Amino acid sequence: MIKEIEVSSVMETEQLATKLATLLTPPDVLTLEGDLGAGKTTFTKALAKGLGITRTVNSPTFTIIKQYEGDYPFNHLDVYRLAGSDEDLGWDELFYGEAISVIEWAHLIEDNLPTERLEIRLVHGGGDKRMITLKPIGERYKKICEGIYL
Repeated sequence: MIKEIEVSSVMETEQLATKLATLLTPPDVLTLEGDLGAGKTTFTKALAKGLGITRTVNSPTFTIIKQYEGDYPFNHLDVYRLAGSDEDLGWDELFYGEAISVIEWAHLIEDNLPTERLEIRLVHGGGDKRMITLKPIGERYKKICEGIYL
């Protein structure tokens, strides 16, 4: 059950991410794909806010991972710099621990991702419009997608 949602503003993107946050519990894993500027970090910031995180959330491009505390521990990974690398950052502890994890550019570590996850793709639609595709992999994520609407 792939779900496609068209949003026409940053506010609608944030509303979607905030709604999604209410449906998540550890150790949920979300992957984010999309071109530069597609809204991956905007989506993640709103998701984090929905998880009760009050610290400023920004892309961990140079640090690869940032961890935050809110209603649940939250891992934000940007694995762009790991392209072609065999580096293991302790994937099992990250993805099967007590945190919710969001991974930008997740296709670059495909072999290390959990078999069950929610894949999210953001595509430019001109201006602030985006097509956001949710692809649940596993029963838990299908149920999460059923609870998503704007």
